[in-house]
Amino acid sequence: MTLYTLFGNPVAHSLSPRMHNLAFARLGIQGAYMRSLLEDGERLREVFFALKLNGANVTVPHKEAAFRACDKVLGIATSIKAVNTLINDNGVLVGYNTDAPGFLRAIASFKTVRSALILGAGGTAKALAYALRETGIAPTILNRSAPKLEAFQKDGFACFTHETFSLTPFDLIINTTSAGLSDNALPASKAVLEALFTHASYVFEVIYKPTPFLALASAHGLTCKDGKEMLLWQGVLAFNLFHHNTLAEETIATAMQEALRLSS
Repeated sequence: MTLYTLFGNPVAHSLSPRMHNLAFARLGIQGAYMRSLLEDGERLREVFFALKLNGANVTVPHKEAAFRACDKVLGIATSIKAVNTLINDNGVLVGYNTDAPGFLRAIASFKTVRSALILGAGGTAKALAYALRETGIAPTILNRSAPKLEAFQKDGFACFTHETFSLTPFDLIINTTSAGLSDNALPASKAVLEALFTHASYVFEVIYKPTPFLALASAHGLTCKDGKEMLLWQGVLAFNLFHHNTLAEETIATAMQEALRLSS
């Protein structure tokens, strides 16, 4: 039996084990997927091999640590420098990023998006920024503190802190922060968000449950999506990578969608 896990802190809320384990069952594959709470991201490589894993996914706040842990990084993850999928290739740790393509699948129904603002500057924000850039949209990054913006600035993204930001219209507003995950916090001040929502058409929340951010955007009549579709597609793509891209994506998606329905 092959063994997989999700590394992160926190991980207790994650739907990934249910999605992957149901996919194993529906596809008749002998595999198991669990959660691994990891406080120190620099120990990720050590723990990965100690658990004798075939592969893993990585969630906040360890995606950049996962990049550093890899022997080899492939695909868009080489630009993002953040990894959310790990493969054990005969002792060689290979890293990928399925957040970026998963996000693009999730927002495919958003039409005529010409500009985007990303709230937050972590590993997920990097994935989404590079994904948007590949489609011809140059996103702006807004973060509370300046140090995390340095990597984005080096890569040519427009960056602002909450103190330096001047209101500008954006078609799409994306929250990649943890605000609202376990509290009633907003990723920026209510006044700033309401001003942004006045000119925006779409809002995307990477958290896959109702949040104050989504509620506020919905109250302003915007088209909103939470992170469930992104969760689904990054999971489908990761599951296929676990199996050397030999499976049909739609078959995996059907199984994982069942898991998401069971959780709602």
